[in-house]
Amino acid sequence: MISVRRRASRLAAAALVSGLVAAGAMTTAAPAAADDTVPHTGGATATLDGLKTFDGAIIHHKNGKDQKIGAGLFGMTVDNGGSLQTYCIDIANPTQEKAKYQEKSWNETSLHNNADAGKIRWILQNSYPQVNDLAALAKSAGAGALTEKTAAAGTQVAIWRFSDHADVTAENAEAEKLADYLEKAAQNLEEPKASLSLDPPAVSGKPGDRLGPIKVNTNADSVTVEAAGAASGVQVVDKDGKAVTSAANGSELFFDVPADAPAGSAAATVKATTKVEVGRAFASESKSQTQILAGSSESTVTATATAEWAKAGPVPAVSAEKNCSAGGVDITASNKGDEPFTFELGGQKHTIEAGKSETVTIPVKEDQPYEFTITGPNGFEKKFSGVLDCETTGTGGGEPSSEPSPATAGGSAGGDDTTGGEGDLAETGSSSATPMIAGIAGALVLVGGAAVFLVRRKKGAAAGE
Repeated sequence: MISVRRRASRLAAAALVSGLVAAGAMTTAAPAAADDTVPHTGGATATLDGLKTFDGAIIHHKNGKDQKIGAGLFGMTVDNGGSLQTYCIDIANPTQEKAKYQEKSWNETSLHNNADAGKIRWILQNSYPQVNDLAALAKSAGAGALTEKTAAAGTQVAIWRFSDHADVTAENAEAEKLADYLEKAAQNLEEPKASLSLDPPAVSGKPGDRLGPIKVNTNADSVTVEAAGAASGVQVVDKDGKAVTSAANGSELFFDVPADAPAGSAAATVKATTKVEVGRAFASESKSQTQILAGSSESTVTATATAEWAKAGPVPAVSAEKNCSAGGVDITASNKGDEPFTFELGGQKHTIEAGKSETVTIPVKEDQPYEFTITGPNGFEKKFSGVLDCETTGTGGGEPSSEPSPATAGGSAGGDDTTGGEGDLAETGSSSATPMIAGIAGALVLVGGAAVFLVRRKKGAAAGE
């Protein structure tokens, strides 16, 4: 149990260090369709609207200084429909105005090594806005009257004690009682499941085969399936070879490629409308503080899988995922061709035999942008980019920025601009006095060495055979 009286903040400075840029050797063949950019790996994608329902909190720093900030609920607008409410789990980092966020697993965020992550989910399920009866919540906490603002602030303070192990208190006495109650009562729960994902997100093979399977994982009742960028005759089918336009959780999808199809590629996009589970993490590629879901309306979620095929030679399928536990990015490459698939990574050669798969972790420094371009036979090209954000410490000295993270409280902070919606969002009124977070773009300097991926065919193999 972490006592609020304990002055043991773990907020430490993280220096801005060299970036990592990787570029691959280009092939002479025309780029394969659907491989110009990395598809969305799955889940909800949303834009940060700002801190909406909040009150004041005080961080007690190790040097004896206190800092006032806003604490409460953020709002997000989901791409193609829907809205989210989130709390911060990244107190020392700033938010960026209108930052784009994607639903992520805990292992891809600062929760990856946090033994208390499950307690944060318990708090989310047992406090505001999931518990919208504020009188009942106050009674459970042994507090007096709670408003939406003070309930949100108390909940956020309790979350920070576990997400950042910060020494933080609520300005309002009743909000502080709520925070203490939630901290003491919290129990470890399992990580919630993704709203939508495809496993694996990339497959390969030869014409005449069904490329897959690709398993659909979702909490939605059903999903729609749409193929794009496919050569003539290529279809998305089920395990029986029947063309599909919809699927359900656990369904297996395949790309059915005609035997006479020339070397090429295709993509399949899966889409659903569902509520994202409370406790899912949301991370940004623009170095904006990591969030955790407190409530969701019915929202649009998507995932995309790609397929590559060729008659002969190596036929690679490549995907990438952040691995905060290993401090880098996992590159997974498989080879469904009939020749070895060889590439160099950081000066080391990796060869994937026909029918085999290998995952290589590329070290990336915290807070740094990365970009990898991997090329191969028949115009194969994959680009992966992002920012590794795996720690709760920021680059500005380990203290929350006065602007824009998460809001500045001059004397007391407060705001309420939360509106209800279909789903498990709070049903509260809105105020005309809505502070908006000022965005400050973080300039990240790319310095230093680069890791180079070289993907090439075995000598003598004819491209596009």
